[in-house]
Amino acid sequence: MTAQVYEKANYELADIGTRFIAWSIDGAILFIIEGAGFFAAHNPGLSIGFIFGLAYTWFFLTRNNGQTLGMMLMKIRVMKTDGSPISDADAVIRFIGTIINFVWCIGWLWMLIDENRQGWHDKLANTYVVKTE
Repeated sequence: MTAQVYEKANYELADIGTRFIAWSIDGAILFIIEGAGFFAAHNPGLSIGFIFGLAYTWFFLTRNNGQTLGMMLMKIRVMKTDGSPISDADAVIRFIGTIINFVWCIGWLWMLIDENRQGWHDKLANTYVVKTE
C-alpha cells in the first residue's frame, strides 16, 4: 500500500482558535479516560497519562486520516509538510513535542508568530494542521 500524497497548496492552514478547541476536546476525552484508569490502578503516577496520551495520539493521527476526535469535530487534520500522511514515528515525535510545549510554554506561543502556524511539536515532526473543508 502506497501513501497518498496531497498537494499542500490545496489546503488552508487551520487557525489557532480552531486548533485550541480541538485540543480542548481531546484533552477532555483523555481526562475522562485517564481518570478512570487512575482510579482503577490506584497509584500509577504520570506514566498512565503519558501512555494513554501517546496511544490516543498515535492511533488517531496514523489510523484516522491525521485526525483525533477533536480534530474531526473541528474539521482539521495533521499532514506532513510535503503533503503526505504522518507515519507512526511522526505521531510519536509530535506527541513528545507536545510534552515539550507544556514544559516550555513558548512552543505553543510560537504558532502566533510562525508564518505556517506551526508549534514546536509541528516543527519537530514536519507537520501542518490544515482545514479539511
